[in-house]
Amino acid sequence: MSDAVPYEHLTPDVIVGAVENCGFEATGSILGLASYENRVYQIGVEGGFVVAKFYRPGRWSTDAILEEHEFALELAAQDIPVVAPIVHDGDSLHELDGYRFAVYERRGGRWPELGTSDDREWLGRFLGRIHAVGAMRRFVERPTLDREQMGALAAEEVLEGDWLPPHLVASYERVTEQLVDAVEDCFAEVGSYRELRIHGDCHRNNVLWTDDGPHFVDLDDCMNGPAVQDLWLFLAGSRDEMAGQLGDMLEGYGKFADFDYRELKLIEALRALRLIHYTAWITRRWHDPAFPRAFPWLGEARYWEQHVQALLEQRAVLDEEPLAVVV
Repeated sequence: MSDAVPYEHLTPDVIVGAVENCGFEATGSILGLASYENRVYQIGVEGGFVVAKFYRPGRWSTDAILEEHEFALELAAQDIPVVAPIVHDGDSLHELDGYRFAVYERRGGRWPELGTSDDREWLGRFLGRIHAVGAMRRFVERPTLDREQMGALAAEEVLEGDWLPPHLVASYERVTEQLVDAVEDCFAEVGSYRELRIHGDCHRNNVLWTDDGPHFVDLDDCMNGPAVQDLWLFLAGSRDEMAGQLGDMLEGYGKFADFDYRELKLIEALRALRLIHYTAWITRRWHDPAFPRAFPWLGEARYWEQHVQALLEQRAVLDEEPLAVVV
């Protein structure tokens, strides 16, 4: 299949056939769900619905995908609310017409507002439980959080791709170099930290909330990394508001896992890396027709002006003291 159009052969017949190969009787109902890196569909089957995830060809090795599945199944076995793949005939990963895929139970839920201390503590408890399991061993096939890949190499990729308007090239190059240096200073100040198996992309879009609390989806980016990587993306608002939110989460977290408070110094460094890496990721995937449709503003000078400004502001934030949290 073409790297430029990785899903051109993923037809409705292939999607339905994949699910039926896993023992389900499909009704013909297919609904595409929001996903850019992979393709994810809700599929009607006798008695309800399942969700099928088709992995982007060439992104992960089979062993890396299996480690993702093993982690999800390990968490689910501990009654931690993570949506794990369905095991059929002893396998969680399947293949049809060149596409590797997994099938999941359909779980409902709403976007978590996290507007109360109780909700944030609740979320923290489950994150603590995930990390308690994640700390038992490391991933072997999956990546470890890579500052160079997310920072310097991602910025270099954007520059080489000729995406920036000419008047912003020098500013982008300068600020990303400054950010990379500042990030390294933050990590050097913290020193060695515990790397554990983490969700890796833990934010509100990957949590569904019901009356029974949160459940976590999409472990596609699970990796070895610091615990705080799974916490900081839930923070929003002013500095004081974020400190309060984090304090609530750590109140719950601490009931199941120890948190190294030195990692608070890494929050803004990790945010800086995500700012650089996210834009580079979009440019990297631009050949996939789904990306120009989803991110049409990438070709506008205004976006790049705003992006450079956000990077400049983040550079200033890195000079501030880390969040002070009292639990």
